[in-house]
Amino acid sequence: MTLSLYVVAALTLISSLIGSVVGIGGATLLVPVLLALGVSPVDAAPIGLISVGASSLAAGARQLDEGRVHHRIGLTFELAASAGAAAGALVSSSVGEDVMALVLAVAALVGAVAAVARKGVRNLPSGTFGAEEVPGEWPGTLGGQYVLDGRVVPYHAERVPAGLVAALAAGVVSGLSGVGAGFLKSPAMSEIMRIPVKVAAATTTFTLGITATTGLLVYLLRGDLDPEVGSAALAGALIGGILGARLQTGASPLLLRRITAAILVAIAVLLIGRAL
Repeated sequence: MTLSLYVVAALTLISSLIGSVVGIGGATLLVPVLLALGVSPVDAAPIGLISVGASSLAAGARQLDEGRVHHRIGLTFELAASAGAAAGALVSSSVGEDVMALVLAVAALVGAVAAVARKGVRNLPSGTFGAEEVPGEWPGTLGGQYVLDGRVVPYHAERVPAGLVAALAAGVVSGLSGVGAGFLKSPAMSEIMRIPVKVAAATTTFTLGITATTGLLVYLLRGDLDPEVGSAALAGALIGGILGARLQTGASPLLLRRITAAILVAIAVLLIGRAL
Protein backbone atom coordinates (compact mmCIF):
# COMPACT_ATOMS: atom_id res chain seq x y z
CA MET A 1 0.00 0.00 0.00
CA THR A 2 1.82 3.10 -1.27
CA LEU A 3 -0.77 5.79 -0.46
CA SER A 4 -0.62 7.79 2.77
CA LEU A 5 -3.39 7.47 5.35
CA TYR A 6 -4.43 11.09 4.71
CA VAL A 7 -4.91 10.40 1.01
CA VAL A 8 -6.97 7.29 1.80
CA ALA A 9 -9.16 9.27 4.22
CA ALA A 10 -9.67 12.10 1.71
CA LEU A 11 -10.54 9.74 -1.13
CA THR A 12 -13.06 7.82 0.98
CA LEU A 13 -14.65 11.05 2.22
CA ILE A 14 -15.20 12.41 -1.29
CA SER A 15 -16.36 9.10 -2.77
CA SER A 16 -18.71 8.38 0.15
CA LEU A 17 -20.24 11.86 -0.11
CA ILE A 18 -20.99 11.43 -3.83
CA GLY A 19 -22.08 7.83 -3.41
CA SER A 20 -24.54 8.68 -0.62
CA VAL A 21 -26.13 11.44 -2.71
CA VAL A 22 -26.90 9.24 -5.71
CA GLY A 23 -27.20 5.90 -3.90
CA ILE A 24 -24.50 4.01 -5.79
CA GLY A 25 -22.13 3.43 -2.90
CA GLY A 26 -18.88 5.36 -2.55
CA ALA A 27 -16.70 2.36 -3.34
CA THR A 28 -17.98 2.47 -6.92
CA LEU A 29 -15.83 5.58 -7.23
CA LEU A 30 -13.17 4.72 -4.68
CA VAL A 31 -12.02 1.30 -5.92
CA PRO A 32 -11.38 2.36 -9.55
CA VAL A 33 -9.43 5.42 -8.33
CA LEU A 34 -7.35 3.25 -6.00
CA LEU A 35 -6.62 0.83 -8.84
CA ALA A 36 -5.61 3.74 -11.08
CA LEU A 37 -3.22 4.97 -8.35
CA GLY A 38 -1.46 1.64 -8.29
CA VAL A 39 -3.16 -0.08 -5.35
CA SER A 40 -3.59 -3.82 -5.90
CA PRO A 41 -7.13 -5.24 -6.16
CA VAL A 42 -6.61 -7.34 -3.02
CA ASP A 43 -5.80 -4.16 -1.02
CA ALA A 44 -8.40 -1.95 -2.73
CA ALA A 45 -11.40 -4.28 -2.32
CA PRO A 46 -11.55 -4.37 1.52
CA ILE A 47 -10.99 -0.60 1.69
CA GLY A 48 -13.96 -0.18 -0.65
CA LEU A 49 -16.13 -2.47 1.45
CA ILE A 50 -15.25 -0.56 4.64
CA SER A 51 -16.19 2.73 2.98
CA VAL A 52 -19.52 1.26 1.84
CA GLY A 53 -20.45 0.00 5.30
CA ALA A 54 -19.41 3.20 7.08
CA SER A 55 -21.17 5.59 4.70
CA SER A 56 -24.29 3.41 4.85
CA LEU A 57 -24.30 3.70 8.64
CA ALA A 58 -23.65 7.45 8.56
CA ALA A 59 -26.34 8.30 5.99
CA GLY A 60 -28.99 5.93 7.33
CA ALA A 61 -30.30 8.00 10.25
CA ARG A 62 -31.30 11.03 8.19
CA GLN A 63 -32.79 8.94 5.39
CA LEU A 64 -34.83 6.94 7.89
CA ASP A 65 -36.19 10.08 9.53
CA GLU A 66 -37.34 11.39 6.16
CA GLY A 67 -39.13 8.12 5.28
CA ARG A 68 -37.07 7.38 2.20
CA VAL A 69 -35.83 3.94 3.30
CA HIS A 70 -38.04 0.90 2.66
CA HIS A 71 -36.84 -1.88 4.99
CA ARG A 72 -38.81 -4.72 3.43
CA ILE A 73 -37.64 -3.95 -0.11
CA GLY A 74 -34.08 -3.46 1.10
CA LEU A 75 -33.91 -6.72 3.05
CA THR A 76 -35.57 -8.65 0.22
CA PHE A 77 -32.84 -7.35 -2.08
CA GLU A 78 -30.13 -8.19 0.45
CA LEU A 79 -31.09 -11.86 0.73
CA ALA A 80 -30.02 -12.30 -2.89
CA ALA A 81 -27.19 -9.75 -2.87
CA SER A 82 -25.47 -11.13 0.24
CA ALA A 83 -25.40 -14.64 -1.20
CA GLY A 84 -23.80 -13.27 -4.34
CA ALA A 85 -21.31 -11.19 -2.33
CA ALA A 86 -20.05 -14.21 -0.41
CA ALA A 87 -19.59 -16.18 -3.64
CA GLY A 88 -17.78 -13.29 -5.33
CA ALA A 89 -15.40 -12.75 -2.40
CA LEU A 90 -14.49 -16.45 -2.29
CA VAL A 91 -13.31 -16.45 -5.90
CA SER A 92 -11.83 -12.93 -5.93
CA SER A 93 -8.24 -14.05 -5.36
CA SER A 94 -8.27 -16.06 -8.59
CA VAL A 95 -9.47 -13.18 -10.80
CA GLY A 96 -6.85 -11.07 -12.62
CA GLU A 97 -6.69 -7.27 -12.38
CA ASP A 98 -7.55 -6.67 -16.04
CA VAL A 99 -10.52 -9.03 -15.91
CA MET A 100 -11.83 -7.35 -12.77
CA ALA A 101 -11.43 -3.90 -14.35
CA LEU A 102 -13.40 -4.96 -17.44
CA VAL A 103 -16.16 -6.55 -15.33
CA LEU A 104 -16.54 -3.32 -13.37
CA ALA A 105 -16.49 -1.22 -16.55
CA VAL A 106 -19.26 -3.25 -18.19
CA ALA A 107 -21.33 -3.16 -15.01
CA ALA A 108 -20.87 0.61 -14.74
CA LEU A 109 -22.04 1.12 -18.33
CA VAL A 110 -25.11 -1.04 -17.67
CA GLY A 111 -25.95 1.11 -14.66
CA ALA A 112 -25.43 4.31 -16.68
CA VAL A 113 -27.75 3.17 -19.46
CA ALA A 114 -30.42 2.20 -16.94
CA ALA A 115 -30.14 5.58 -15.23
CA VAL A 116 -30.77 7.64 -18.40
CA ALA A 117 -32.99 5.28 -20.42
CA ARG A 118 -36.15 6.71 -18.90
CA LYS A 119 -37.17 10.34 -19.25
CA GLY A 120 -39.07 12.36 -16.68
CA VAL A 121 -40.42 11.13 -13.35
CA ARG A 122 -42.44 7.90 -13.29
CA ASN A 123 -43.87 8.13 -9.76
CA LEU A 124 -45.98 11.26 -9.47
CA PRO A 125 -47.69 12.88 -6.45
CA SER A 126 -51.23 11.67 -5.74
CA GLY A 127 -54.10 13.98 -4.83
CA THR A 128 -55.66 11.29 -2.61
CA PHE A 129 -52.84 11.68 -0.11
CA GLY A 130 -52.92 14.80 2.03
CA ALA A 131 -49.90 16.83 3.09
CA GLU A 132 -50.33 15.50 6.62
CA GLU A 133 -49.60 11.93 5.53
CA VAL A 134 -46.47 10.51 7.19
CA PRO A 135 -43.84 9.37 4.64
CA GLY A 136 -42.57 5.81 4.89
CA GLU A 137 -43.29 2.21 3.96
CA TRP A 138 -46.68 0.52 4.18
CA PRO A 139 -46.24 -2.27 6.77
CA GLY A 140 -46.32 -5.80 5.36
CA THR A 141 -46.08 -4.68 1.72
CA LEU A 142 -43.47 -3.69 -0.85
CA GLY A 143 -45.07 -0.28 -1.20
CA GLY A 144 -45.05 3.05 0.57
CA GLN A 145 -44.97 6.80 0.09
CA TYR A 146 -42.47 9.63 0.26
CA VAL A 147 -42.59 13.40 0.02
CA LEU A 148 -41.46 15.19 -3.16
CA ASP A 149 -41.62 19.00 -3.22
CA GLY A 150 -44.10 18.99 -0.35
CA ARG A 151 -46.47 16.48 -1.98
CA VAL A 152 -46.97 12.78 -1.22
CA VAL A 153 -45.87 10.22 -3.83
CA PRO A 154 -47.17 6.61 -3.44
CA TYR A 155 -45.32 3.65 -4.97
CA HIS A 156 -45.27 -0.16 -5.02
CA ALA A 157 -42.57 -2.60 -6.18
CA GLU A 158 -43.17 -4.41 -9.46
CA ARG A 159 -41.35 -7.31 -11.24
CA VAL A 160 -39.80 -8.51 -7.98
CA PRO A 161 -38.30 -11.81 -9.32
CA ALA A 162 -36.37 -9.93 -12.02
CA GLY A 163 -35.19 -7.49 -9.38
CA LEU A 164 -33.86 -10.32 -7.22
CA VAL A 165 -31.88 -11.76 -10.15
CA ALA A 166 -30.29 -8.33 -10.59
CA ALA A 167 -29.56 -8.21 -6.85
CA LEU A 168 -27.78 -11.59 -7.00
CA ALA A 169 -25.61 -10.36 -9.87
CA ALA A 170 -24.88 -7.14 -8.00
CA GLY A 171 -23.81 -9.13 -4.96
CA VAL A 172 -21.33 -11.18 -7.00
CA VAL A 173 -19.79 -7.97 -8.38
CA SER A 174 -19.62 -6.54 -4.86
CA GLY A 175 -17.80 -9.49 -3.33
CA LEU A 176 -15.52 -9.85 -6.31
CA SER A 177 -14.35 -6.24 -6.47
CA GLY A 178 -15.26 -4.55 -3.19
CA VAL A 179 -17.40 -1.82 -4.77
CA GLY A 180 -20.64 -2.50 -2.88
CA ALA A 181 -22.53 -2.66 -6.22
CA GLY A 182 -24.91 0.17 -5.40
CA PHE A 183 -24.46 1.32 -9.00
CA LEU A 184 -26.32 -1.85 -10.01
CA LYS A 185 -28.75 -2.15 -7.10
CA SER A 186 -30.11 1.37 -7.18
CA PRO A 187 -30.90 1.35 -10.94
CA ALA A 188 -32.33 -2.18 -10.58
CA MET A 189 -34.76 -1.01 -7.89
CA SER A 190 -35.67 2.09 -9.87
CA GLU A 191 -35.90 0.73 -13.41
CA ILE A 192 -36.79 -2.96 -12.91
CA MET A 193 -38.96 -2.75 -9.78
CA ARG A 194 -40.30 0.77 -10.51
CA ILE A 195 -39.28 2.20 -7.12
CA PRO A 196 -38.90 6.03 -7.07
CA VAL A 197 -35.26 6.99 -7.59
CA LYS A 198 -35.00 8.79 -4.24
CA VAL A 199 -36.39 5.80 -2.36
CA ALA A 200 -34.17 3.43 -4.36
CA ALA A 201 -31.09 5.55 -3.62
CA ALA A 202 -31.83 5.83 0.11
CA THR A 203 -32.78 2.16 0.49
CA THR A 204 -29.68 1.08 -1.41
CA THR A 205 -27.41 3.29 0.69
CA PHE A 206 -29.01 2.01 3.88
CA THR A 207 -28.66 -1.67 2.98
CA LEU A 208 -25.31 -1.59 1.19
CA GLY A 209 -23.59 -2.09 4.53
CA ILE A 210 -25.07 -5.60 4.81
CA THR A 211 -23.72 -6.68 1.43
CA ALA A 212 -20.37 -5.03 2.15
CA THR A 213 -20.01 -6.68 5.55
CA THR A 214 -20.64 -10.12 4.07
CA GLY A 215 -17.79 -9.71 1.62
CA LEU A 216 -15.53 -7.91 4.11
CA LEU A 217 -15.62 -10.85 6.53
CA VAL A 218 -13.92 -13.03 3.92
CA TYR A 219 -11.13 -10.46 3.40
CA LEU A 220 -10.65 -10.06 7.16
CA LEU A 221 -10.34 -13.81 7.68
CA ARG A 222 -7.67 -13.91 4.98
CA GLY A 223 -5.76 -11.01 6.59
CA ASP A 224 -6.04 -8.74 3.53
CA LEU A 225 -6.82 -5.51 5.46
CA ASP A 226 -4.27 -3.22 7.17
CA PRO A 227 -5.85 -1.89 10.44
CA GLU A 228 -4.40 1.64 10.02
CA VAL A 229 -5.58 1.93 6.42
CA GLY A 230 -8.98 0.57 7.42
CA SER A 231 -9.29 3.16 10.20
CA ALA A 232 -8.47 6.01 7.81
CA ALA A 233 -11.06 4.75 5.32
CA LEU A 234 -13.63 4.39 8.10
CA ALA A 235 -13.18 7.98 9.29
CA GLY A 236 -13.45 9.45 5.82
CA ALA A 237 -16.50 7.39 4.89
CA LEU A 238 -18.42 8.33 8.05
CA ILE A 239 -17.98 12.05 7.38
CA GLY A 240 -18.77 11.67 3.68
CA GLY A 241 -21.90 9.65 4.37
CA ILE A 242 -23.31 12.26 6.75
CA LEU A 243 -22.69 15.11 4.29
CA GLY A 244 -24.07 13.12 1.34
CA ALA A 245 -27.35 12.33 3.11
CA ARG A 246 -27.89 16.05 3.70
CA LEU A 247 -27.29 16.93 0.06
CA GLN A 248 -29.59 14.16 -1.20
CA THR A 249 -32.61 15.65 0.56
CA GLY A 250 -32.99 18.65 -1.75
CA ALA A 251 -31.90 17.06 -5.05
CA SER A 252 -34.43 16.35 -7.81
CA PRO A 253 -34.93 12.74 -9.01
CA LEU A 254 -34.04 13.65 -12.61
CA LEU A 255 -30.83 15.38 -11.50
CA LEU A 256 -29.85 12.35 -9.41
CA ARG A 257 -30.25 10.03 -12.41
CA ARG A 258 -28.14 12.29 -14.64
CA ILE A 259 -25.38 12.62 -12.06
CA THR A 260 -25.37 8.86 -11.57
CA ALA A 261 -25.06 8.20 -15.30
CA ALA A 262 -22.24 10.72 -15.75
CA ILE A 263 -20.25 9.24 -12.86
CA LEU A 264 -20.69 5.68 -14.11
CA VAL A 265 -19.58 6.53 -17.65
CA ALA A 266 -16.48 8.25 -16.27
CA ILE A 267 -15.70 5.18 -14.16
CA ALA A 268 -16.15 2.85 -17.13
CA VAL A 269 -13.81 4.91 -19.31
CA LEU A 270 -11.19 4.96 -16.56
CA LEU A 271 -11.36 1.20 -16.06
CA ILE A 272 -11.33 0.32 -19.75
CA GLY A 273 -8.33 2.60 -20.30
CA ARG A 274 -6.51 0.90 -17.46
CA ALA A 275 -7.25 -2.60 -18.72
CA LEU A 276 -6.22 -2.01 -22.36
